[in-house]
Amino acid sequence: MLARLGNIYRLGIKELRSLRSDPVMVFLLVWAFTFMVYQVAENAKMEVDNASIAILDEDHSELSRRISAAFLPPYFKPAVEISGEQIDRVLDTGEFIFVVDFPPKFEADILSGTLPEVQVNVDATAMAIAGNGATYIQSIMTQEVLKFLDERNATVTLPLDLVIRAKFNPNLNSTWFMAVMQIINNVTLLAMILTGAALIREREHGTIEHLLVTPVTSVEIMISKVWANGLIIVIAATISLFFVVQGMLQVPIMGSKTLFLAGAVVYLFSVTSFGILLATVAGSMPQFGLLVILTYIIMNLLSGGTTPLESMPEWLQFIMQVSPSTHYVGFSQSVLFRGAGLGIVWPQLLAMIAIGGAFFTVALWRFRKALAESGK
Repeated sequence: MLARLGNIYRLGIKELRSLRSDPVMVFLLVWAFTFMVYQVAENAKMEVDNASIAILDEDHSELSRRISAAFLPPYFKPAVEISGEQIDRVLDTGEFIFVVDFPPKFEADILSGTLPEVQVNVDATAMAIAGNGATYIQSIMTQEVLKFLDERNATVTLPLDLVIRAKFNPNLNSTWFMAVMQIINNVTLLAMILTGAALIREREHGTIEHLLVTPVTSVEIMISKVWANGLIIVIAATISLFFVVQGMLQVPIMGSKTLFLAGAVVYLFSVTSFGILLATVAGSMPQFGLLVILTYIIMNLLSGGTTPLESMPEWLQFIMQVSPSTHYVGFSQSVLFRGAGLGIVWPQLLAMIAIGGAFFTVALWRFRKALAESGK
């Protein structure tokens, strides 16, 4: 047993030295967990930010002008007044995302108690802000109308007083969400790339044959690749979490960072094993790259990190339970955003261990089969 552990340790050190001598991989690691996390979190925003808006004012009243002036940065760019003939053109060309049309006698109808209709045209191809922006416009218009009526001692009764309390992210700041999710996405991508590329690189360079004439087994080779590459990614994710997410982006972490990193170790066992499995399927590095792209896109988009898992069809939710990324996203969001403890997230940990064991077993079987077919 001690001899096997020694072999696994020395093979892992060999993996670390091999990675250190690969400047492209080193650059990819540094870039992915620093610049990429920061830029995506800061610039890939989901809330309304500097949205372009145009006004068709057919009333030219004090109230319509007040509402137009209320569309202010940072949510909206200064409103631009246009004519009715320009609406279709500015929407077709994408010059404006929102066009608000105030009807004639808008202010007079408000004062008389009549409920006028204001048309809001939205370019829904800008999906990131179309829905939220329409809600913002509605809220701004409601506030300005209430202020206008209050100044004139007019009475107005709202049918519902809605009070919204946002937990875990009270300002609805997408930077908090995007920063953490980018670390999770990078852990998935880099874990598959590093382990799979390491195996294919040894196969293409012929060093795998050199290893097999030494007193090591295929199990020891696989475990060494898992722990060495997993260690590198855990260190990179830790540095990114502390210095980029908490330090530069000022994102508050509600839960235990130690528990999050422990879950990352479990997840890395699953995803590195999956990376080795892909490497046993691929015949060359280009084929492996294509496989990684296809599987990563599915794991990223359907894991619940980009869109809620509950919004997907039930059959797809069931299928995605076999993906370790689904459980890791749920685990990470519970720990980092909601402050959940081990008593809440242990089912996700067990699921990742089980899936990782299955991936490792299948990858080991295919690895041994490939060696036997080559006569080694």
